[in-house]
Amino acid sequence: MSREFSKIKESLASWSEIRQLLRGGEQGQLVPVVIPKDRRGFSWMALVFLAVYFAGMAVVTDLTVVAALAALFFLALAAILMWRKAIIEIEEGTTGVRSRWGAITGTLPPGRHYLWLPWDRVDAVVDTSTEIPYSAPIVACPTAENVPLKSIEFFLKFRIVDPVAFVRTIGAGNFDLVLASAVQDAIRQRSRRVNTERAYDLRGSDVGDMQDALNRQLGRYGVRVTGANIPDVQLPDQYQQHLATREKVAKELSAYEREWELTRKRRIDTLLMEIERSKKTRDARVVEVKAAYNKARKDVARMLEEQETEAQRVRWEIEARGRAELTAAENEAKALRRLAESYRDNRAVLRYELARRRLDVGARLAEQAPQPLVVRTREGGDSALSTLLLAQLLPRLSGAVPASAPANAVNGPSQPHS
Repeated sequence: MSREFSKIKESLASWSEIRQLLRGGEQGQLVPVVIPKDRRGFSWMALVFLAVYFAGMAVVTDLTVVAALAALFFLALAAILMWRKAIIEIEEGTTGVRSRWGAITGTLPPGRHYLWLPWDRVDAVVDTSTEIPYSAPIVACPTAENVPLKSIEFFLKFRIVDPVAFVRTIGAGNFDLVLASAVQDAIRQRSRRVNTERAYDLRGSDVGDMQDALNRQLGRYGVRVTGANIPDVQLPDQYQQHLATREKVAKELSAYEREWELTRKRRIDTLLMEIERSKKTRDARVVEVKAAYNKARKDVARMLEEQETEAQRVRWEIEARGRAELTAAENEAKALRRLAESYRDNRAVLRYELARRRLDVGARLAEQAPQPLVVRTREGGDSALSTLLLAQLLPRLSGAVPASAPANAVNGPSQPHS
């Protein structure tokens, strides 16, 4: 733990060193304010005098052109040097305090600025964006029992919110003394309200009231405390040994209590597991009984449903067979009745059909009966030649003439005998 207060100071440096001093400090000390060296001078006036001198030579001598060019050259060089010396660059996160003839007239924001007049200058460059850490170890702080604590480490962060008030009112060197005094007073007041055995409770405790009190004291200087805490507290060696013994006994007692608590919880957990296992076994058996009961009910219901279905099927088959037989008998009776009516109504048709069949039978019989063949000649007499021709024609006529052909007479013309 650090045994020294943080140191705050202001430094005098050139413009090129301001950034390094504000960000890194100087020799382990915090540098929130840097007084820049004024790099402007009156060297450009010598160039102006030279330009005036050459301008006079151009008027009174014959070297008019050369003297005029020299005068213009020195005048331009003086203007460039004056412009370069007038440039002021303020770093980002910092604020410049501007003064005229030694009186503060305002501030300059970050960026490039031009101070043309020699009596305008930047008195200080203040870091207004960084939260500056500050460590303050307070030694021999008495507690409520008037037991001096070995040390209390106090840490805070502050930021300069009003650079003009800070530079004009107090400055960095004086602010270091004021801040150290205010922090010591706040820490000693806090330790006076704490018992020695509860001194370790200060570590990481809420120090919002201390922060508010410091803001009320330092607000007039343009400073605001943004955070604070107590990272460490050290008790006297003898009291620390006594406290270590008490802590050891308390830890052993706590260990025994935890061991007994673990044993008790383990036994309770074992009993609860046995109870849960018994409950699960009982629930499983209840589930099995309910499943068997539901299965028996389902089997009985299914058997009754099957028997009812079978009885219904048999009844439907008997009814369907009876209806079919009744319908067949009724249809057969209707057919016989209609047939009788048709026979009764169609006697003439039957008689006509019988007569027609008789005629057909007679025609068939007549067709199948032998037919006579009569050969006639003109002369009325038979000759040997006609007999011979008739004997040759008879077999052909008997095979060529169809059986259904009607009987006819064959009349042959008389042939002259040769």
